[in-house]
Amino acid sequence: MKRTLAALALLAATSSFASAQDWAKAKLSASPRHGEFVTITEPGGRKLQAWVVYPEIKEKAPVVVMIHEIFGLSDWAREMADEVAGAGYIVVEPDLLSGYGPTTGAAPAAAPMPEDHAHMHTATPGSAMVPATPGGTAAFPDVDSARRAVAALPQDGVTADLNAAADYGKALTAANGKLYVAGFCWGGQQTFDFATHRKDVSSYFVFYGPPPTAAAMKNITAPVYGFYAGNDARVTSTIAQATLDMKAAGKTYEPVTYDGAGHGFMRAGEAPDANAANTAARQQGFRRLIQLLGGMH
Repeated sequence: MKRTLAALALLAATSSFASAQDWAKAKLSASPRHGEFVTITEPGGRKLQAWVVYPEIKEKAPVVVMIHEIFGLSDWAREMADEVAGAGYIVVEPDLLSGYGPTTGAAPAAAPMPEDHAHMHTATPGSAMVPATPGGTAAFPDVDSARRAVAALPQDGVTADLNAAADYGKALTAANGKLYVAGFCWGGQQTFDFATHRKDVSSYFVFYGPPPTAAAMKNITAPVYGFYAGNDARVTSTIAQATLDMKAAGKTYEPVTYDGAGHGFMRAGEAPDANAANTAARQQGFRRLIQLLGGMH
């Protein structure tokens, strides 16, 4: 009986997680643009999956590396990438959960993890993590397991994955050599952190993600543009100090806060049940992003 109830609960959670973004899946299915999953082999042998979307233009295009939320490479994450591609950009969105999945009962036999991701096996409370095929968000049965897994990713491994995605994008024959990075939620934090590592990026776009340390900010070489929610004190309360720290380091940091919006407004603002503040923030935020990228191509 207990097993039956547990199975029903898991089924309900899975169904809810899937149906919650059916609207994003429908938008993606209706897109005329070419999107594909690719596998990027990193120097250490790790296989990184990425969602790549191409704009329908005749000239070469800039590349935007997009970093997903803490929920992983969801339908909305892929749909967001498609929308940015629609403005004239090649979008490379790595699945940072590539190769990972939760254990269910006995752990299946699997190859060892790459060394830079090895400690993920015990890095989080709850289910242990083991390599999975194909891995990524689809391997996780509900939103909480994906959230725990993303939160447990080792920082060095995330940085290596982002570098691999950026290198892949720049090497595409359809790319013009210009590179940008944008991320949302957990991905916004990773975007700000990545700015302290990567030197050939033209601009970074941080959507409701906290900043790195003041010491790390000294390594930033490109402008950082912030997009924040008025009703998100956990993150928005970091803006004042980040502004002071970036100014002291001689760096460009331009944050904008959208009054009344909540954390995650870029996703929540286009959902069927979106409130007015999130919808407005989403529209204004997307318009600002495209303007800062250089407009439609």
